[in-house]
Amino acid sequence: MRWRLLWLLCAAARWWGAGGKTLRGGFGSAAARLDPWRPVARFQFYGDHAVLCVRIKNVAAAVTKAARLHLFQAQEWQKLQNGIEDQSCTEKFSKAQLTMTVNHTEQNLTVSQIPYPETWYVFYVDKFTCEENYSESEDIQFEMVLLNPDAEGNPLDHFSAGESGLHEFFFLLVLAYFVTACIYAQSLWQTLKKHGPMHTVLRVLTVALLLQAGSALANYLHFSSYSKDGIGVPFMGSLSELCDIVLQVQMLYLLLSLCMGWTIGRMKKSHGRPLQWDSTPTSTGIAVVVVVTQSFLLIWEQFEDTNHHSYHSHHGLASGLLIGLRVCLALSLAAGLYQIITVERSTLKREFYITFAKACILWFLCHPCLATIAVIFREYQREKIITMGVILCQCISMIVLYRLFLSHSLYWEVSSLSSVTLPLTVSSGHKNRHHF
Repeated sequence: MRWRLLWLLCAAARWWGAGGKTLRGGFGSAAARLDPWRPVARFQFYGDHAVLCVRIKNVAAAVTKAARLHLFQAQEWQKLQNGIEDQSCTEKFSKAQLTMTVNHTEQNLTVSQIPYPETWYVFYVDKFTCEENYSESEDIQFEMVLLNPDAEGNPLDHFSAGESGLHEFFFLLVLAYFVTACIYAQSLWQTLKKHGPMHTVLRVLTVALLLQAGSALANYLHFSSYSKDGIGVPFMGSLSELCDIVLQVQMLYLLLSLCMGWTIGRMKKSHGRPLQWDSTPTSTGIAVVVVVTQSFLLIWEQFEDTNHHSYHSHHGLASGLLIGLRVCLALSLAAGLYQIITVERSTLKREFYITFAKACILWFLCHPCLATIAVIFREYQREKIITMGVILCQCISMIVLYRLFLSHSLYWEVSSLSSVTLPLTVSSGHKNRHHF
């Protein structure tokens, strides 16, 4: 529980500094001079009537400092940064695709004729940015609103091209969970009340589904508010991240414990006897190390991408290590289950292991596979493909596991949880009863 409390504090800290596509702050000459290449905003415009709106309070200071906003397309800015020729600060900023002189209380800049959605960077520049001489001056307090055209062509959409469609997706996902809960909640509750041999597994899966539903609901509430003001409810975004992290750790805990228990049991016991497993320092140690490692990488990933309200990002070192860990886990569990399947004589047990292996592989490999496939798409499409695809694949994986454990009576197989980390209670009658 300690790492969960730690993440709550981290999420709260991120909430206070989070922002959306309505940005408020101050244009500072000192900050711009110290790091002129740091953008004040990043947005994926699309359509013919996208708008950047800027409101400032102290117009006199902006006029005195000759304040300007320079907009660069991502590809052009990368070419400029990677250029062989040594260009000065002023020469680089002079090549901006669009420039706005900030000298009125409210100004609009239309970004038009965009052939396809592309990322644009907004930089603040004044007369001190590229000069050696600098005198102290007050910051220019501003509010910046970045808007794309809506379905009718009016610049009223706060969502960038990479975020469009996510609001509707999370609405449909929450609706699907609500309808499913109305249909199956009562029967599932009755099954859990029986406290049968599958009670712990079903309870863990139920909590996992609730966490995913909670994450979807938090994202939907955030995007609903975001669509109105461009800020949303950042706390809900952090809450969604928290639910995602706990979900990933809990499912890893379940799948790894089950697979390790079966593998250790096969190594220790003969095939003709009921499988009974004893906990070992090796099995427990491996489970703890893997869970702690994934928890650390998930939290690290959130701090690497502070503008991202999901764990499905594939940028940065932490995300790369997390993808590598998931691939290794999928291969390890698949290898262990393959050894069990090849020596299993019971057809029903073999089908059980095969279905379980498919669910594990889908759970762990959906993110790496989708991140690889997304590379062939444009930048604004990648995040949506990964986010939607991973959520749907993991939903399918949990449904498959639910059906598997509800429809099979492999009681002593599931009791392997008690030998690793999950305390599964199995009655004495089930321990010694053969079903195959």
